[in-house]
Amino acid sequence: MSVITKVILSADNELRYPSVGELQILKNYFTDSEIRISVVSILRDNQQEIIKLASKAIFQIHPEYIAPGGNAEGARKRSLCLRDYGWYLRLVTYGILSGEKESIEQLGIIGVKEMYNSLGVPILGMIDAIECLKNSSLEFLSDTESTLALPYFDFIIQGMSN
Repeated sequence: MSVITKVILSADNELRYPSVGELQILKNYFTDSEIRISVVSILRDNQQEIIKLASKAIFQIHPEYIAPGGNAEGARKRSLCLRDYGWYLRLVTYGILSGEKESIEQLGIIGVKEMYNSLGVPILGMIDAIECLKNSSLEFLSDTESTLALPYFDFIIQGMSN
């Protein structure tokens, strides 16, 4: 749910107008909207390169994943890993656009550890993978843009860590 929707629903549920504080939250959100769109565009336009850099980094940290018997052994398994990278990068962009982390939680964190455990995917490896994805993404973003994007990557990492 976006920041806008939250403010409207909260006010409507209490049969009131948005409060001064809620309007300030919206003002801040709208002030950042241009940079939000810019960050999402950069991540979208550089997705393949970001994923390439992130996958190179994770396989340097965990070479056992691409070794015989590893979770990313062979082209098919490796492509499944890279598909997940793209999915997590999209989740980050959804959070950036909406200005909140709830969409990431609903779409990508709830049940993720159970799913990876059932597939035999090491959670530590996924945490490291998201960290690599974050670091690779930062190579394409300015300091200001990075400040906007970092909390969403960190939210996913924290969600997997709990």
